[in-house]
Amino acid sequence: METLSLTQIEAFKAVRNRLSADERTRVDIASVEAVDPAVASAPHWNFDLPAHAADKALGDGATDAMRRALVATWALELPGRAKQAALPGEVMELYPYWMDKMAEFLTAAADTDAAYDPDHWAKDVRMALVLSVPGALTQTIDLSSPMGPGQVVRNGREGHGWSQLVSYVKAQGWKKPWLEVHTESRQLADFNEAGWDRAWATAAAICKTRPELAGMIGSSWFYDPPLETISPRLAYLRLNPLKGGAFIIHQGPAPIHSERASASSPTRKAMIESGEYTPSSWLVAWPKSTLIPWAEQRKAAMAMAEAA
Repeated sequence: METLSLTQIEAFKAVRNRLSADERTRVDIASVEAVDPAVASAPHWNFDLPAHAADKALGDGATDAMRRALVATWALELPGRAKQAALPGEVMELYPYWMDKMAEFLTAAADTDAAYDPDHWAKDVRMALVLSVPGALTQTIDLSSPMGPGQVVRNGREGHGWSQLVSYVKAQGWKKPWLEVHTESRQLADFNEAGWDRAWATAAAICKTRPELAGMIGSSWFYDPPLETISPRLAYLRLNPLKGGAFIIHQGPAPIHSERASASSPTRKAMIESGEYTPSSWLVAWPKSTLIPWAEQRKAAMAMAEAA
């Protein structure tokens, strides 16, 4: 993606043009002042910090219309940022789709003056500043996330195994940053096995261009081992990475995991409400030493299938 389409440019400009002249001036100032703090905070475990930096730059009394306009302003600058980031083709080919979706979302929200959901705001700030990048049609990838040793040691102490610590040490996971995958709930076009495999393969492509990375991680209730029998259609989410050389770390139950696990399945909801099943979050860590070979084998298999 060297440039935005004319339709995307017009949509982002229209979001800005809904503001008064004074509001646009505040947004333009914030679009410069917020960048360095947002970039500096991006590698922190708190995903929301870049959005907090944006809010601070916008100042007191900022409206959701101004937040949308700030994202639109950064979106207009995104091709330059993406080029500077030297991202692989697997990422760049996804940008037109994601920019279409961002333009549609901002336009629709502006038309209705809808509230800016904090999670959407945090994700859009990261995407517009190329702190998170497209991984597939549903997944985004943070370009730098920490994975401290504490949870790996705790995983062993709680009886979930010590082999993970060996893999973690081999990956030098305590001193190298990791990529981190997130699901975009606003667009679930490829929340399926092929889509997730594409996201892992995109991460491998990024790792090949950035030797400082340890690999990619992801954290969610849908890596919970009991789902292999409770919701077997989701088993690939955990099993595919494990078969490819990943390892998993137990993080434990929490109300948010129960809420999310019950949202799309009456069966899981009934089991959770009855106490038969308590969802736990697990962290999947896929070191680049096994992720890259897996992606190369996947690419070769796909090429053979197309040639057949």
